[in-house]
Amino acid sequence: MVRISEKKLIEILQENARLPFVKIAKKLGVSEAAVRKKLSLLEKKGVIKKYTIEIDPKKLGFEIVCLIGIDTLPEKLISIVEKLVKRKEVKHLYTASGDHMILIESWFRNSKELTEFIKELESMKGVTRVCPAIILEKIK
Repeated sequence: MVRISEKKLIEILQENARLPFVKIAKKLGVSEAAVRKKLSLLEKKGVIKKYTIEIDPKKLGFEIVCLIGIDTLPEKLISIVEKLVKRKEVKHLYTASGDHMILIESWFRNSKELTEFIKELESMKGVTRVCPAIILEKIK
C-alpha cells in the first residue's frame, strides 16, 4: 500500500484547492479513494479547517490593502477584538505577541476610507496605539 504524504497533499491543495481528486491522485501516484480517505482524516483531525479562495482586492475596487497594528489597554483587549470582528473593513483579525496586540488586514476603496477607519480605531475606548502599513505589493 502506498502512503500519501500529508505534506505533499497539503501543498497541492494550497496551490489549487479546486483540483479534482483524480488529478491529485495522479500527482501523488495513488487512487482517488486514497486521496478522499486522507482528506477526510485531515479534516477530522482539524488540520484542514476549510477550503477557500484568494481574492484580488484591487479587482473588486479596493485600491488600498492595509495591515494595521493595534495596541490596547490589557483589560480592553477582548472587548476591542469583539468590536473589530463585526467590522466589514476587517478582512483578517489576529491577536499577537510582539510589536502589537492586535493585527488586522483591511481593504479600502480610497485613502479617505482608510483615514476615517484609522480615526474610528483611535477613538475606541482602550486603544492606545494604531499603526497602519499600506501593502504595496503581495509577493507570495
